[in-house]
Amino acid sequence: MTTVRRAGVADAEVLGQLLWDFNTEFDTETDDADVLAARFARLLDLPEIVVVLAEDEAGEPVGFALVSFRPAIWFDGPVSQLEELYVVPALRSHGIGTEILGLCRSLARDLGSPEMHIGVDEVDVDTRRFYERHGFVNIEEGVDYRMLYYVGPTSH
Repeated sequence: MTTVRRAGVADAEVLGQLLWDFNTEFDTETDDADVLAARFARLLDLPEIVVVLAEDEAGEPVGFALVSFRPAIWFDGPVSQLEELYVVPALRSHGIGTEILGLCRSLARDLGSPEMHIGVDEVDVDTRRFYERHGFVNIEEGVDYRMLYYVGPTSH
């Protein structure tokens, strides 16, 4: 059984390691885990940042998500932006990402955000399918290489 909860400053070290794992898995240039942990510690004190952490039965971290909020002119309440969502490779396709996304949407809704935005690389077909299964739709067209921009309701 996986537990998914809102993370706090005490989780910064674990989150820094998870983000480092995420970045290195996809050969993305990244700072060291301790640098990322320090950033998480700072960000987790901000009201416009929500981080969700998933842990297995033993309390081991298995995934996380980071959501930022910004004011919107299009509607009352902030726009929520899902910045990161990661599940450890061995546990993908077991519903953990769905649980993480569900809590992110619920927290965003509780904070008054009626809409969540997600940027997804066009070539990342599996990730696109994941968000599409959860009601997100691509709204931006491009010419050459496109960054797909998904928008979906915070309710599910």
